[in-house]
Amino acid sequence: MKSNVLSRYRVMAYVTAVWLLVFTVAIILKYGFDTGDTMLISQIHGVLYIVYVVFAFDLGSKAKWSFGKLLWVLAVGCIPAASFFVEPKITREIRPLLTDRAPVAAEA
Repeated sequence: MKSNVLSRYRVMAYVTAVWLLVFTVAIILKYGFDTGDTMLISQIHGVLYIVYVVFAFDLGSKAKWSFGKLLWVLAVGCIPAASFFVEPKITREIRPLLTDRAPVAAEA
């Protein structure tokens, strides 16, 4: 698997997570303090989440994840701040599967 597959997933995991946090704050402001609007923020997050789903599915299919694991990774994109904890674990799991990565030199 090429490293750009992992890179695309990582970027979208963080971007989607940030926008989900922004959306969460906007919802709290709108319904808790009767201020602001969430329409634009929700639409941006929705589009970004669709791109995240495509990239996560691509990564999962190349890494040969089970359907349950793929659903778990996709669900993480719906939980505020969860991607910040799950993405590093996924990255550690996928790095050994990369084919275009330079070998790590052993230190003496």
